[in-house]
Amino acid sequence: MKPVFFKELELVVFPSVYEPSEDSFLLAENVSLPRGATALDLGCGSGIQGINAALLGASKVVFTDLDRNALGNAEENTKLLPAGTSFEFRQGNLFKCLGKKEGFGAIIFNPPYVESKGKRFRDLDGGREGREVLDRFLKGFAKHLKKGGKCFFLQTSLNGEKKTAQILGEQGLSFEVLARKRLFFEELLVFGAWKRKK
Repeated sequence: MKPVFFKELELVVFPSVYEPSEDSFLLAENVSLPRGATALDLGCGSGIQGINAALLGASKVVFTDLDRNALGNAEENTKLLPAGTSFEFRQGNLFKCLGKKEGFGAIIFNPPYVESKGKRFRDLDGGREGREVLDRFLKGFAKHLKKGGKCFFLQTSLNGEKKTAQILGEQGLSFEVLARKRLFFEELLVFGAWKRKK
């Protein structure tokens, strides 16, 4: 197991679980939520986003991932937190392990965004054009966002910022780019999205 330091916590990363990197930290730095909100850490990996939500005052965090090992990793890391937040761990692909009407005050997702080029790496593989997972997420998360809730997600400029804006608009969502970070040949972007007031 490898240690990773985050907000004075020494998290552990199990073998084969995605190790938090610059994308993970950039996303976490730009998440905000009302104290007492319920949060969803989608594709949780080692659990850094859900742990951040708990540190920000979430009353409940649901961690989901395809990989049972990742869920075990996230659960191990939540043991570092003081009492006050309840946690659930569910195995499933995107929203399949959620109830149809289950809603959250904050949804946080760092999707795999590397374009498939033959050899596939599940933690990084975003499919064709690096957008397959992201596009499915963009078309589904609003159903699980409570009134007044906000979704935070990350993408790379290589996958098309304008296409993301278009899909969010088609879903009737407002959004803003909360942060940008230039890395070598790409720019990482953190989006915040919410339901428009009717």
